[in-house]
Amino acid sequence: MGMKTKIALGAVVGIAVIGALSANSGDGDGDARSDGRTSASSGEKADGGKAGGGSDAKPAEDKAVEKASQAEQFKAFVRKNGTPKEKDAVSHVTKVQGADEQNDILDAADVYTDFTGGIMGEGTGPAKLIASSFADWKDSENGLVTIYDADGELLGNGQF
Repeated sequence: MGMKTKIALGAVVGIAVIGALSANSGDGDGDARSDGRTSASSGEKADGGKAGGGSDAKPAEDKAVEKASQAEQFKAFVRKNGTPKEKDAVSHVTKVQGADEQNDILDAADVYTDFTGGIMGEGTGPAKLIASSFADWKDSENGLVTIYDADGELLGNGQF
């Protein structure tokens, strides 16, 4: 093989590799959306996915939950599946970070609340309920959820 042939062959292989990487990076966004649907559907007992032509309200509701923030998705799950004490505790959640990207190796999520006073304040008890509710909502092989108060001080944590 001549030198020009080797260079041309290397360029073709390089372009093919770049094309494959570009195609896979586009799939990553689709997978993230698919994971969001899967976790929302699993929390809703997967009725909407298998029923197919049942009611048009379910798919629209799923899309609305999917587009909502992580905190709103979490609150909606607890409103539907939680106990009255869990619902009360989760009503104080203001922000959720890290719940949408999981790899089952080391998943970490942060939940921010409007409680004040840090570890000695009023939010320590509800933080345990929030962590427990979060574990019901998301599942990971090695996940840690940390609950913070309004000032960013640690209230509690739990595995999910």
